[in-house]
Amino acid sequence: MRRSSIVSQPINIFKTFNAPLMPGSNLETLIFCSQTLRSKVQRDFEELPSEAFRPLRSSLITLLKKFHRGPPKVRTQISIAVAALAVQVPTVDWGDGGIVNWLRDEMNSHPEYIPGFLELLTVLPEEVFNYKIAAHPERRRQFEKELTSQMEVALDILTACLKINELKEQVLEAFASWLRLRHGVPGAVLASHPLVLTALSSLNSEILSEAAVNVVSELIHYTTSGNSGGIPVQMPLIQVLVPQVMNLKEQLRDPSKDEEDVKAIARLFADVGDSYVELIATASDESMMIVNSLLEVASHPEYDIASMTFNFWHSLQVILTKRDSYHSFGDEVSIEAERSRRLLVFRAAYESLVSLVSFRVQYSQDYSNLSVEDLKDFKHTRYAVADILIDAASVLGGDATLRILYMKLAEGQACWENGQNEWRPAEAALFCIRAVSNHVSVAESEVMPKIMSLLLELPLQPQLLQTVCLTIGAYSKWLDAASNGLPLLPSVMSILMHGMVTSEDSAAAAAVAFRHICDDCRRKLCGYLKDLFIIYHKAIIGEDSFRISAEDSLHVVEALSMVITELSPDQAKEAMEQLCGPIVNSIQGVINQGPEILEKRLAREFTVHIDRIAYIFRYVNHPEAVAVAIQSYWPLFKAIFDLRAWDMRTMESLCRACKYAVRTSGRFMGVTIGAILEEIQGLYQQHHQPCFLYLSSEVIKIFGSDPKCATYLQNLIEALFKRTICLLTNIKDFTTRPDIADDCFLLASRCIRYCPQLFIPSSVFPSLVDCAMVGVTVQHREASNSILTFLSDVFDLAKSTVGENYLSIRDSVIVPRGSSITRILVASLTGALPSSRIETVAYALLALTRAYKANAVEWARESLSLIPSTAVTEVERARFFKALSDAASGIDINSLMATTEEISDVCRRNRTVQEIVQAALRPLELNLVSVL
Repeated sequence: MRRSSIVSQPINIFKTFNAPLMPGSNLETLIFCSQTLRSKVQRDFEELPSEAFRPLRSSLITLLKKFHRGPPKVRTQISIAVAALAVQVPTVDWGDGGIVNWLRDEMNSHPEYIPGFLELLTVLPEEVFNYKIAAHPERRRQFEKELTSQMEVALDILTACLKINELKEQVLEAFASWLRLRHGVPGAVLASHPLVLTALSSLNSEILSEAAVNVVSELIHYTTSGNSGGIPVQMPLIQVLVPQVMNLKEQLRDPSKDEEDVKAIARLFADVGDSYVELIATASDESMMIVNSLLEVASHPEYDIASMTFNFWHSLQVILTKRDSYHSFGDEVSIEAERSRRLLVFRAAYESLVSLVSFRVQYSQDYSNLSVEDLKDFKHTRYAVADILIDAASVLGGDATLRILYMKLAEGQACWENGQNEWRPAEAALFCIRAVSNHVSVAESEVMPKIMSLLLELPLQPQLLQTVCLTIGAYSKWLDAASNGLPLLPSVMSILMHGMVTSEDSAAAAAVAFRHICDDCRRKLCGYLKDLFIIYHKAIIGEDSFRISAEDSLHVVEALSMVITELSPDQAKEAMEQLCGPIVNSIQGVINQGPEILEKRLAREFTVHIDRIAYIFRYVNHPEAVAVAIQSYWPLFKAIFDLRAWDMRTMESLCRACKYAVRTSGRFMGVTIGAILEEIQGLYQQHHQPCFLYLSSEVIKIFGSDPKCATYLQNLIEALFKRTICLLTNIKDFTTRPDIADDCFLLASRCIRYCPQLFIPSSVFPSLVDCAMVGVTVQHREASNSILTFLSDVFDLAKSTVGENYLSIRDSVIVPRGSSITRILVASLTGALPSSRIETVAYALLALTRAYKANAVEWARESLSLIPSTAVTEVERARFFKALSDAASGIDINSLMATTEEISDVCRRNRTVQEIVQAALRPLELNLVSVL
């Protein structure tokens, strides 16, 4: 193993740290040195010779004793360093029966250093889950077992330390830390344990309340953890905890309490609710006491406190409304009876909740002066409240929730009409009404007509108008179903027109609402095309001070396209001309200025119009009409292709339009598809635009299985891939051109799935596999994923259409490269690619193993044999081979995923090990086989 600079003088480094780590040094120096020491022990301890352990431990303990009453931050860093050492050293090497027994003996022998030792006892269980420590996964699991087996010893130490008054806070924090192991002590024992009783009695203490809250919070979570035995086993402890927490209810509204203290108490109530939600959902009298307390928290004026309960209300709603929650009640009648009973019991709570949260979405008086961060927080609050209202509507029913919110809206209207000119309450109520729209019945006839009428009376204040427009859009389905929906549409459209001219935000909202109405009311609106086209032309051309942005105008394009979909084919063709006319005229106007000017134009002058055409092709669901349109406009498109092929943004926009035309028209496109493919095939040779590859993959998806298209598709495939392979000859090429790599291998995967008969026997297939091997380790996420997916598809060829017919050709390509491919995949798992890609790499390895079974296992064995045993132990190798063998024989596929994660963790545990592994595997230096 390569040694770092600390190996040659394993003890000297600690002398170096000891010098500045003197009580007289300034705090910044002490903190820096202690952090550096901690980091060295966590990451580089493995590089030290075995005989260095005891001197290192001795040095660290000396420092811990020296700073036993020193700066807390320094003492904590030294304690973490000692704990990191314990994680990496087996109990037998540590001696004295493990670190907890050793610590007990040290505290008995040196009581003057108890504060420092308590800090170490606190951080020990926390370091079990610290993956910065470069420990093998097996050793980490062993350490967790060691600590859980010594839980009783640790609690005895802490109980003994309770006698020292000035250490009580530290003792409670240490107890909370050990509880996070979630294992070891029955509820009946904890219910009367001195540490628990001390924590509960300290909840009202000014000095100890924070530590006590931490302990009680951990105890609550402990009672529901998987290792604790579950609620029945922990019921004795629960029966002690819950009443003590409920006794704190009065403090929630105590004005003398500090906000942080109130927040801590609220956290306990939220913990009780979250942890015991299933018990609470039974709707017993005791559970309703907890619910009422949580309503008290939800009513707190501080949002940060009130929102602590939001997760509880959501979880409770899920249990109350989900049928699986009632399966123990047997037959359908009993299930429905119990469900109705529970919903009735909780009805009042959720009704109160609606009133308690709805005011929190109201704009503040100084809204226009809020900072960017405050605006972001306000939006987050609105989204969170909207989610809670949806939960309430799930329990109460949308119509009942709407009635409560309508009363808020009526109050808001009164604020405006009484001369206060106050629009904010009405806007807040409308926001809430919009939030529950999906739960309101389209047949609702009591409140919705009143709301729609009231919308016409509200002032045209910009923020209010924006919410009015969004609310109209949210209830578009109701407008379609309501008996008076059609008479309301002209008034609704009038409001949206106001929105389009008032402000950019209200215009954006109006455009979205217009799209929703045209989508859901499309049949009703077919007779009003003339009026709709007036709005459309104004939005597209920008007449009458319309303030719709180019991006938002796409909603208007989509809206008209969906209405046209409801027309007859002949009517649709005529409407398509009207729809495309102003857009095409704008494009033609730019083109008519001549080639020289055309090349100098900004991309946006084209893309804004082409994107609108793309939306028309996407949303007008009349294949023949779209095919006629693309054929008619092809000369226009070709002119742009020819003169702007160098411009990526324009080409992406144009290819997107062609893609949607292909999707919608399919085989109605006739000769136009051939012209498009010929154009992009020729232009790609010179300009290498990735979007040409993406458009080709869409064509393959639609036409790949059509025998009539086989010849020109095969020519297309070979031309595009041959050119791409020339562009991607080494990892640097992949790094500088990740978009080309991404779209190239996306196209290759489409070929495997839709036309393996053209792709697998082609001359480019072996070269593309070689190209993939070169580029697998590219750091670009999408490119790497596309390459790995392509390889997986090659290995899974038998799953694709008629793929089994070409397995022999695939094998003739893959088998000679199998060892190298496996080595690259193993290298990718063990550090060549980021850990976030492990799942994708593991699936590729799984696909390879399923396809080549024993061969793949042997290839993997060859790869791992290159890694020194100092990096990967024989036990870890054997576990990995066992998982591969099981996957090859189909015994246990799932274990391979877990084992690949573990081998990855082993090889990435620190930078030195990762460098050793990659130097052994050399994924970028393999001699690739060339088979042509």
